[in-house]
Amino acid sequence: MAHFIPPQIQDNPHGWGPCAIPDQFKDLPYQPFAKGDRLGKVSDWTGATYQDKRYLGKYSSAFGGGGSQYAYYHEEDENSFQLVDTSKIQKPQYQRGRRVFQQNKQRRERERRQQQAAANMQIQSKMQKSRERDRQRLLRKWQKQFGRQMQENRQKAPLKHRDASVQVKDNWDVVEEMDFPRLAKLSLPSIDDGEDLMTCGEMEYYDKTYDRVTTKNEKRLKRIDRIFHKVTTTDDPIIRQSSASAISYFLTSVMTPSLICCPVSETATEPPQDEGNSINSPRNLALEATFINHNFSQQVLKMGEEKYKFDKNNPFVQNDEMSNVASVGYRYRKFSLGNDIELITRTEHDAVLIGPNSELQYMNIKTLNEWDSRFSGGVDWRSRLDTQRGAVLATELKNNSCKLAKWTVCSLLAGSDQIKFGYVSRVHYRDTSKHVILGTQQFKPNEFASQINLNMENAWGILRCIIDTCMKLKEGKYLIMKDPNKVSVTCINTTCPQIGSFSHYSCRLAFRHAKT
Repeated sequence: MAHFIPPQIQDNPHGWGPCAIPDQFKDLPYQPFAKGDRLGKVSDWTGATYQDKRYLGKYSSAFGGGGSQYAYYHEEDENSFQLVDTSKIQKPQYQRGRRVFQQNKQRRERERRQQQAAANMQIQSKMQKSRERDRQRLLRKWQKQFGRQMQENRQKAPLKHRDASVQVKDNWDVVEEMDFPRLAKLSLPSIDDGEDLMTCGEMEYYDKTYDRVTTKNEKRLKRIDRIFHKVTTTDDPIIRQSSASAISYFLTSVMTPSLICCPVSETATEPPQDEGNSINSPRNLALEATFINHNFSQQVLKMGEEKYKFDKNNPFVQNDEMSNVASVGYRYRKFSLGNDIELITRTEHDAVLIGPNSELQYMNIKTLNEWDSRFSGGVDWRSRLDTQRGAVLATELKNNSCKLAKWTVCSLLAGSDQIKFGYVSRVHYRDTSKHVILGTQQFKPNEFASQINLNMENAWGILRCIIDTCMKLKEGKYLIMKDPNKVSVTCINTTCPQIGSFSHYSCRLAFRHAKT
């Protein structure tokens, strides 16, 4: 049997480690090393065992020295000792450019994967592609709808409560409340174009040179000192003398469109929030828009030249106002609403012009004004009006749908051939006293009504509903008010002797009916 001879173990009674150095290791030099050094290299004659630079110092000592303690010196004859050839070893042909080869290989691999992915996309079925497009489209829609809405809700201030232009008193009784969804479903078709009862007043001709105004040759808006008459039905001498064989309702050119377009609210995403004496408060903006509209409607006329006169003179002009009255022609028209109900309304024309076939055309002139593009849709008129006029008009329709709808109804009721829009902006957005004309645009009322989705059958239905509601009431004076904070119109029985003027943000109308 084989015998196991155990090694001799030295016992150190005073500590740890060997007691004495063995004889065979007495005169050998000592090379210190760290715990992280990799032991095991016996010899490296070339120094280029590892091509990767990360392993060049794999077996180097952490204490430096390069292993000089193990350098061999022959004590007797050093000159007879020769080192092994240390010249640079030439790499074989297949190893040259190895790194570049690897990079090219990786690039080709990436290109191959990209081509394969593109090929996979091409072989997808049409149904899969359509499904993916629908999914991406729906995802973008949600991001646009909810992401932008959440962002806007975080940024914009909460909408403030608007006070009505008429403060409802405690002793007033609410007799009817009509909500907008119900009014939007009404319809009264087959209403005729109306019958002229009387025409009066005189109008000036439109100056066609304003059709060539652009943002590069803008014109300064002038201050025209003329008188505009806003007479109610009660004070109108023509309406007082009118008589009819049926149940007649008398309305002005302001009241009729306001009733017809009552469900159309101002639709600005961020309506003006300033209050007090700020130039951008709702009240000051309304006054500025009225000022611009009056001056523009007179500046674009051939003032001081020949005028077109209706059969009768202006019934509201006093003797001392003959030379200072605004250009206006009144047309009193009668509309049959069925069931022996007639509407007699006073309509207006602002000017006349000669058409392309030398025919006379009646025109209504209105103004769209820019006050600060940063807070009114973000569309700068000076940079986009000449090239993208449709975008500018679409923004105005989005922010002021009620105003544009009422202007269109006024032109339709009056039987105007054209409706002219002027684009007016502030010279500086902080100055409300200086404005410039940047351009004009002209439409036929019927075509423009179709563009803005104005349904006249629904408009006549709303008016007939309000009339039917009033016919159930006792003889007297009532207030029809559009609440600025609700989507409804309220009819109130009031003893108020006089109802004030029309407000831009709340509609207050004195509705008078007479049974003859």
